[in-house]
Amino acid sequence: MTNHERFHERFHERCQDFLKATERLAEACAQPYSEFLRDSVIQRFEFCWELAWKVLRLKLLEEGIEALTPREVFREALAARLLHDGNAWSQAQRMRNLTSHTYDESLAEEVYRFVCRTGLPLFQELAQQVRRWSSQ
Repeated sequence: MTNHERFHERFHERCQDFLKATERLAEACAQPYSEFLRDSVIQRFEFCWELAWKVLRLKLLEEGIEALTPREVFREALAARLLHDGNAWSQAQRMRNLTSHTYDESLAEEVYRFVCRTGLPLFQELAQQVRRWSSQ
């Protein structure tokens, strides 16, 4: 297998993982609220965030753009028009940074509300793009 083939195989696998994680997040956000569910939504948001920036990093690499950190990846993805709502993605990054403090009930509530109202639609929009990329 060539490096090019390995790259595309890895890219396809990451795309599929991101799509599954986004579906699982949507399932969780659709459930009646409980503290247990809130914590599950936050965990699934973390999975989606990690997979989103890694899929975008690979897409950027495919286009000849190197970005190493999540912040760089999202900045470059916005510049390359792979993403559209820079403010919402910046807010998502802020929420991701807050997830290490979810023992704070008010922060956990804030993250949960953001994820189900704003974060999930962002991931779903990206998922539409990812489906197109992975089918090419």
